[in-house]
Amino acid sequence: MLAERLARALAARGIHYGWVMVALVFAYGVASSGAMSIPSVLLLPISQEFGWTLGEISGPLALRFALFGLVAPFAGALMLRHGPRRVVLASATLLVVGLLLMLAMGSRLEMWLSLGVLLGIAPGMTALVLGATIATRWFTARRGLVLGLLGAGVATGQLVFLPPAAWLAEHYGWRAALAPCVGLIGLLAALFALLSVDRPQAVGLAPFGEPEGSAAATPPPASPPASLPASPLGPPAGNAVALSFAALREAAQTRVFWVLAFSFGICGMTSAGLMQPHFVPMCADFGVTPVTAAGMLALMGVCDLVGTIGSGWLSDRYDNRWLLGWYYALRGLSLIWLPWSGFSLVGLGLFSVFFGLDYIATVPPSVKLAAQAFGRDKAPVVFGWIFAAHQLGAGLMAFATGLSRDLLLSYLPAFFTAGVLCLVAALSIAGIRRPARPATA
Repeated sequence: MLAERLARALAARGIHYGWVMVALVFAYGVASSGAMSIPSVLLLPISQEFGWTLGEISGPLALRFALFGLVAPFAGALMLRHGPRRVVLASATLLVVGLLLMLAMGSRLEMWLSLGVLLGIAPGMTALVLGATIATRWFTARRGLVLGLLGAGVATGQLVFLPPAAWLAEHYGWRAALAPCVGLIGLLAALFALLSVDRPQAVGLAPFGEPEGSAAATPPPASPPASLPASPLGPPAGNAVALSFAALREAAQTRVFWVLAFSFGICGMTSAGLMQPHFVPMCADFGVTPVTAAGMLALMGVCDLVGTIGSGWLSDRYDNRWLLGWYYALRGLSLIWLPWSGFSLVGLGLFSVFFGLDYIATVPPSVKLAAQAFGRDKAPVVFGWIFAAHQLGAGLMAFATGLSRDLLLSYLPAFFTAGVLCLVAALSIAGIRRPARPATA
């Protein structure tokens, strides 16, 4: 097995194979987030070609965000039962099919099927749950840093794909902007199939930060449920759907779950639901070209790469509750300030830096709080439900913002509302008590 030989070669040089898994997941996150974010710079050309309003196009976007989140809890359970490798390959296949269908679409039905259904289900099978699974399975030490790195893959996808996509759409049409994603996702899926390993025990390793002779390095028995350590949620059920709902039932009895789900729902409203699909069209209302607006999103991506990795570093050292509170408060203030930026290059640049540093910085402390409360193996499943709240919030905001633009002829009410909601999320974090760390976290 190629992965076993590579793991032995790296171990001889003092490199843990967990870092290979981080590199694979980071690269796949870059490509899949690029595929998810590119439609945000294509709304106007699609609207002009087919005569559909922004509100009509926002409907499939809302469905995409909702499905993205609703699939995530079952993705976490599927990874627990069948391993990340198989789930990632299934996700990549659906993602390529969805992109190809979008390239060929010519009707509203095809738009709903490609942009709404397939491009919602496919990335939802991995989403942030994949990063949470890899971080909790492969790392005991440096877990927060790994969560920051993998969360930053989303920002890097925006950085890599959005400006070229805007340029391609302007010069060669919106379909040309989607084509590079198809080949890259196929390539990364092949690399994942060749090099990925579901658990460190499969290559004779303990999680990074644990001694190699520990029980964690012992390969698990053939039956997945029997191999799982005990957790506050009890032993897993025999299939992915039952396991996912069992995790939800028991997690729902805790306050930390509801606070994280509520606050992460607002995170989804103000990032994926608001900024990704509507920032470029909003800038166009104020005379900013799509290429310039996409450049600002790329600047957010650069800053988020710094901010999310920094957030992971901070989450290893400071109280994650206070970090979340500060992140939501600062995000809310930046959104409320945006209408006073004048939409000049300087004003938008300052907003992009400030908002970008906070764009996905909420992920590492949220995942770490879930891991502390629910344990190493169950945390990704529970976080899948928390992420479902994130994407349901994103879908609601994506649709409501497009409707607001159609009815009120302005995006600004949606941005004001989003800023206030972030301040409410910051206050809600006070409801989380310091969790006791279980033995499996």
